[in-house]
Amino acid sequence: MSAPSEIEVAPRERLEALQLERLRAVLGRLLERVAPARERLNAAGVTAAGDVASLDDLAGLPFATKPELHDHYPFGLLAVAREELVRIHASSGTGGRSTLVGYTRADLETWTELMARCLRMAGVHAGMVVHNAYGYGLFTGGLGFHQGAERLGATVVPVSGGVTSRQVWLLHDLRAQALFATPSYALRIAQEVAEAGLGPDDLALEVGVFGGEAWTPALGAEIELQLGLTALNMYGLSEIIGPGVAAECLEVRAGSHLNEDHFLAEVVDPATGARLGPGEEGELVLTTLTKEALPLVRYRTGDIATIHVEPCACGRTLARMGPVRGRCDDMLIVRGVNLYPSEIEAALLTVDGLAPHYQIVVERPAALDELTIACEPAADGIDVDALAARVARTLRERTGVTIAVSLLERGAVPRSEGKAVRVVDRRAH
Repeated sequence: MSAPSEIEVAPRERLEALQLERLRAVLGRLLERVAPARERLNAAGVTAAGDVASLDDLAGLPFATKPELHDHYPFGLLAVAREELVRIHASSGTGGRSTLVGYTRADLETWTELMARCLRMAGVHAGMVVHNAYGYGLFTGGLGFHQGAERLGATVVPVSGGVTSRQVWLLHDLRAQALFATPSYALRIAQEVAEAGLGPDDLALEVGVFGGEAWTPALGAEIELQLGLTALNMYGLSEIIGPGVAAECLEVRAGSHLNEDHFLAEVVDPATGARLGPGEEGELVLTTLTKEALPLVRYRTGDIATIHVEPCACGRTLARMGPVRGRCDDMLIVRGVNLYPSEIEAALLTVDGLAPHYQIVVERPAALDELTIACEPAADGIDVDALAARVARTLRERTGVTIAVSLLERGAVPRSEGKAVRVVDRRAH
C-alpha cells in the first residue's frame, strides 16, 4: 500500500494554519460574489474575510442549511458564472427534495484527487480490477468512485446498479478485487452470488468500499462474511462534494479520516446549535475550503456522528469521524424512548437465523407512534415462531422498547439496488 501524502500526516498546527487561510479565502469569495451568503455573514458581523481571526471564530458564523439551497434553486448560491460549470449533480433526495450542485473544472479535479486519496487508503492501486456498482447519473456515487479509481490507474468496470445477476457473472469472470456499492446493494449482490451456487472462494474480492447510507459495523461484518472481503466506509454528500469527504484506512479501520485540508468539520448539538467537543455525539457540520462553484460555510449535514482528533495508528493526523448513527430527522420516538434505525439494525444482526434484510414500519394508530419490524428468516426450515420470539426479545433487551415483529417469507422484504428504504412511515402527516 502506498504511503500517505504529506498533508495526511502533517502536524495539526500546520493543518489548522492551512484551514484558516483557506477559510478566509472562502469567506472573501462569498462576501464578493454570493448575495444571500453576504447578507447572512454581514448580519453576524463579518464584512471582510479578515474579521475571522482564528478557527475558533467559526463558531460565531451562521449555519448554511438545505432549505437555503432549495430557496435559491437552481443557481442562486453559485460563486461563479453559470457558464463556468462543467457538470451538475444532485443529491439523492433521501431527506426530501433533491438539491442541485454545480462543479467547475477545478472542482472536478479536486474531487478526483480526493477520491483517489480515499481509495488509496482502502488499498486500491494501479492495475487492480474494481467493480463499480454505484449508480451513474445525477447521483455523485458512480462517477465519483469511477474517476478516483481511474486516477489511481485501476481497471474500472462501470456496471452501475441493477441487473444483479449480471453483477455476479462480471465479478466472477473479470476477477474484480474491489467492490464499490451501497452496503444494502452489496448485500443484494451477496444474495445473488449465493443463489447462483457460488461463494466467496469463487470470487477474487479483497476489499469493498461502501457508503451512501448509514450502516453499522454489524452489517459490515455480514457483508464481509458473505463476500469474503474487508468492508470499509466512505462518507460524503453531494452538497459538499460527493463521496470523498472522509474514508476508512485499511490498516486500522478506527473511524473515517476527514480530508481536513479541504473540509472543516464540527459537531454541534442538533437542538441548540452549540459546538460540541471531540468524541461527543451530535450533528456533523462541514465547511468547504477549496470548492469554487458552491462554497458552503457551516453546512448542517443532518448526519449524527462523532469526531476524534487523536492521530491514527496508521500515521495519519487527520481527524476521524465515527460511523454515522443516522440522521437528525430519522430519529424515532417510541413511548418516550429515542431510537435511531442503526440501533435497531445492530440488534437485528445479532439474532441467529435472521437474514440481514429488514424494514421498520412506523404507524400512529392512536396518540403514540408504534413500530413493526418486517424481517425474514435466513434459510428455509427455521421455526419462524421461535425466531420471531427471539427477535422481539432481542429488540426489547437492546432498545428498552417492546417492538412488534412481522416475520415474512424469505425474499419478501424489498431489496435495494441503491439506497435502502429502511423506514416506511405510514403516519398521517
